[in-house]
Amino acid sequence: MANEAKQVNRVKVNINGEDYYIKGTVPEEYIKRVAKYVDKKMYELESKHPNLSRSKLAVLTAINITDELFKLRQEYEEFLITFDGSTKE
Repeated sequence: MANEAKQVNRVKVNINGEDYYIKGTVPEEYIKRVAKYVDKKMYELESKHPNLSRSKLAVLTAINITDELFKLRQEYEEFLITFDGSTKE
């Protein structure tokens, strides 16, 4: 069943006042939730730094979201060590 074609969803989302069409094999609601999160993060940064260009705002947002990801991965690794005594790569 690995060769089974997955349904591709095409979803219109709005991020920082711009419409984007996102395609993916995940559910439409998931795509919307991810886009809403990015939009929220961009809005928060734009409120603090209103003079940033759109591209600098996007890069700063990406850096902040990546920082969140790295911190969560570190917490997860520490959790595994605490309860498993091992790490997963």
